[in-house]
Amino acid sequence: MSLLTRLGALALTLLPAAALAERAPRPPQYVIISFDSASFIEQWERSRSLGQRTGARFTYFLSCVYLLSPETKQIYRAPGMKAGRSNIGFAASAEDVHARLDQIWAARGEGHEIASHACGHFDGGKWSEADWDREFDQFRTILRDAWQINGLAGEPEGWRVFAENGLEGFRAPYLAIGPALSAALAENGFSYDASAVSRGPAKPTKNGGIVHFSLPLIPEGPAKKRVIAMDYNLYVRHSGGFERPSQADLFAERAFDAFRTAFEREYGGERVPLQLGFHFTLMNNGAYWQALERFAEEVCVKPDVRCVSYSQYLDETASRSAESRASIDG
Repeated sequence: MSLLTRLGALALTLLPAAALAERAPRPPQYVIISFDSASFIEQWERSRSLGQRTGARFTYFLSCVYLLSPETKQIYRAPGMKAGRSNIGFAASAEDVHARLDQIWAARGEGHEIASHACGHFDGGKWSEADWDREFDQFRTILRDAWQINGLAGEPEGWRVFAENGLEGFRAPYLAIGPALSAALAENGFSYDASAVSRGPAKPTKNGGIVHFSLPLIPEGPAKKRVIAMDYNLYVRHSGGFERPSQADLFAERAFDAFRTAFEREYGGERVPLQLGFHFTLMNNGAYWQALERFAEEVCVKPDVRCVSYSQYLDETASRSAESRASIDG
């Protein structure tokens, strides 16, 4: 070894830990954007277009009642309910179901994730494990057999394998979780649950074989009061849950500022993943979708930002951990 090489190696050993940390590459900033219920076809198309423009990949938490028409809705029976009941209705027609199935398959082919939001959007906070098992079984069955149930032609090859084995994640309606849910999730083959809420952006935790994600409370508005980073919660904050279209521009600006401020804090700090949740309902004249599109178009195109689905985040961070361990071992 030459004298210069030895001196260089010695200098590295004398660098303070802080200086060495500065030399290490920073991890990417992850942003995880999801949609609950996944109903209206127009919003399927709009969100997929946003993904194509920005490179973002989303998680769609699907409610299975939107795969049942008025003629087939009696197939679904929620725990403790009569057959054919749902808190969010059903598909408008068999043709509407067909269009949604096409959107699901197209989104999946583009790299987006399809996950479960159960079926009838009932509060399962007090459900037993058996109740959850029944709900999850109905979700799988309705998703798997949706083409046949509704008398539709054109089922893609691989659809049934996807329906039975291709869903990793779950989010509870109303974010209502109870003690029986975790066991039911593990029993039904889920990898993660995205139903919790945290004080701010938080890294996921693992318990009982299930990874748990939390929608963060983020500062919003002139008073910077915290609110769950989801469009419905902003809707209630801004207008009490009632439409105020005349103030839509103001609400969109406030939502965008809240998203961007939360992002910049993590992007310039510890780079904890930022999670944002939306619905396909255009509240306050679409203010929150406008804020979402503006936000995604600004941040998802950055080279050190990864706008990914929940399952993609798990895959990529597991790969990064494996690479880090290999580097250390080497």
